[in-house]
Amino acid sequence: MNDEHATASSLTHSLELARRNKRKGALFLLALAVLMLVLVCISLMLGRYPIAPQDAFKMLFYHVLPIDVTWTEQAEILFYNVRLPRIIMALMVGACLSAAGAAFQGTFQNPLASPDILGASQGAALGAAIAILMGLNAYSVSMMAFVFSMTTIIIVFIISSRAKGNRIMVTVLAGVMVSSLFSSAVSFTKLVADPTDQLPAITYWLMGSLTSVRLEDDLIVFLPLLLGSTVLLAMRWKINVLTMGDDEAATMGVNARAIRAIVALAATLLTATCVSVTGMIGWVGLVIPHLSRMAIGADYRILMPTSMLMGASFLLLVDNVSRLASTSEIPIGILTAFIGAPFFLYLITREKRK
Repeated sequence: MNDEHATASSLTHSLELARRNKRKGALFLLALAVLMLVLVCISLMLGRYPIAPQDAFKMLFYHVLPIDVTWTEQAEILFYNVRLPRIIMALMVGACLSAAGAAFQGTFQNPLASPDILGASQGAALGAAIAILMGLNAYSVSMMAFVFSMTTIIIVFIISSRAKGNRIMVTVLAGVMVSSLFSSAVSFTKLVADPTDQLPAITYWLMGSLTSVRLEDDLIVFLPLLLGSTVLLAMRWKINVLTMGDDEAATMGVNARAIRAIVALAATLLTATCVSVTGMIGWVGLVIPHLSRMAIGADYRILMPTSMLMGASFLLLVDNVSRLASTSEIPIGILTAFIGAPFFLYLITREKRK
């Protein structure tokens, strides 16, 4: 009788703890959403050409509500053609890179995993560098970057399917090797590039930037980013199972190999799409999932949306700094590295002290 009472009491406590964690997660997500909206409102007003708060709010709803025009034509052009598309892109890229990082870390059971673990970023870099060497326009540069990025992933999966050994380790090693090979190819393109024109363009692209983003770019990347992020959000409970190991996944009726491939492809689609438009923006997919895990725990049902909201706010904040910190705009990839590298060193030393 005592054993039954103890079991019932333990079950009640577990259910109460689960409900409490669910409430905590929902409140945290709500707080992050509010923070993101506040940052968006501030970002719409900030810049070399400040826009008054009431004008920014009116322009945001001008095309859907009957609002009188109280702003200048210059402010309208800046708002719709430059600032709003850039903010939207920062939110999408920050959210998707963070989601990809969280997915890779759970899928490969490796806290050091990041969105470029399979070589997607270096593949995109090579495609962009070749396009710049060929003198192609900005749209073609993005398309070449995307095609090369996805081709890199196909190469990695072909290599890993033919190699022997632990599937996770083989895939990661194949990604590292292919990434190193493509990195050498990028260095060669920089060597043969025209130093007055092509070399600066390649170097600037590799630093990552949202400077040239326009509304057309937002529309082009929206569908692939929506597809990839929807897959990861739908599969987040299965990523939870993958973190327990393949044997445990099999006992729960989950095909670990198939799920891992789907998640990796979705995360790679996000990475390739983001990098093809913005260039190389590192550390977001590595650091933000760690921050989210520290704040909310390792349950991917909450961790995935938390990482996306936190990543969106983080990249928007960093982009504001890149726009306003100096007279000339700082490439956003430099700032994310300045923030990400020290933070990751802190994480490593923190874990060692524990």
